Amino acid sequence: MGDDKCVLVIREFDPSKDLTSVEEVEKRCEVGPSGKLSLFTDLLGDPICRVRHSPSFLMLVAELSSTKEIVGMIRGCIKTVTCGKKLYRNGKSNHPTKPFPVYTKLAYILGLRVSPSHRRMGIGLKLVRGMEDWFVLNGAEYSYLATENDNKPSVKLFTDKCGYSKFRTPSILVNPVFAHELPVSNRVTLIKLPPSDAELLYRRRFSTTEFFPRDIDSVLNNRLNIGTFLAVPRGGCYTQKSWPGSDKFLSDPPESWAVLSVWNSKDVFRLEVRGASRMTKALAKTTRIVDKLLPFFRLPSIPEVFRPFGLHFLYGLGGEGPRAAKFVNALCAHAHNLAKQGGCSVVATEVANLEPLKIGVPHWKSLSCDQDLWCIKRLGEDYSDGSVGDWTKSPPGLSIFVDPREF
Repeated sequence: MGDDKCVLVIREFDPSKDLTSVEEVEKRCEVGPSGKLSLFTDLLGDPICRVRHSPSFLMLVAELSSTKEIVGMIRGCIKTVTCGKKLYRNGKSNHPTKPFPVYTKLAYILGLRVSPSHRRMGIGLKLVRGMEDWFVLNGAEYSYLATENDNKPSVKLFTDKCGYSKFRTPSILVNPVFAHELPVSNRVTLIKLPPSDAELLYRRRFSTTEFFPRDIDSVLNNRLNIGTFLAVPRGGCYTQKSWPGSDKFLSDPPESWAVLSVWNSKDVFRLEVRGASRMTKALAKTTRIVDKLLPFFRLPSIPEVFRPFGLHFLYGLGGEGPRAAKFVNALCAHAHNLAKQGGCSVVATEVANLEPLKIGVPHWKSLSCDQDLWCIKRLGEDYSDGSVGDWTKSPPGLSIFVDPREF
């Protein structure tokens, strides 16, 4: 294999000839440990499905020139996001006025794979460097990635060899979709917002949130976006029929309100849990049967996760007021019911560890991840705004905005 290392070619993925080879590498990389549960991802025949909805994206493959065998690949995308905020001061006063977002061009790495038979040969490092070259060429100022804290080879590659630093540790919260619908609090009115109103609300209230995408309009108008839903107190002046628009709503909001959006990840990829015993599968099936036969008992049941299943991703979660967390809970119940109608097995979201509204998000701890690991790297010396300084050294805020295109 020594000769193979000398003739490694890093090039752009060509769907017309690489599709089968790339799928084979994916399959070889997803062989789970014997006797343990493992999560597998089916990209539905589209290797770039998890980056193609971003403004700019690329997939690279590592090919042995002598045999034309593909032994690795990596995906990446670039977008403009909020990296901080600054306060403009009124010329007649020393008091700060409204905060404004500071944007930067951010790159994201995902889907790094190296065939098990060709690991520890520096292929992963060459793929990362090849992708970073493309990032720099296209003006990205930072690059980041998400990995698991206990994935030591991945963490070591990026932090020790590629110069990334541990940056944020958000929580992935996953809740099963039951065979029965969940009740939505009768103290809450839910309003589905038009994309234009959703955009206005997000820009006005959340544009200074870390990782907020500048092209939020593209996200909200994407065919995968199921909708943005606003929760307000029942009996107030805001209803679906009397909705006056986000501009008027924000000029006179109720004491408490909450908002979230739903993304159809089911049409992007499917997941599957493998390695479960026959007894575990039988027990899970029994809970679903009981739930379907006795829906009025609202018994929790284990969803069908031992065959390929889909999910809905909840993003853009936010709100204000003392009852905002309870309103988030009502929105999550509605999102659960939408997922049930859409044939999904789970709903998921990702929020900052310090997110105040986290307590309103129902989830099963056994399905969730308390600390996902985001690592970041500064790619160049030039900055979008000198007052922000080095984003990689900034402390975490209470909230982050997780782009559904990258989940």
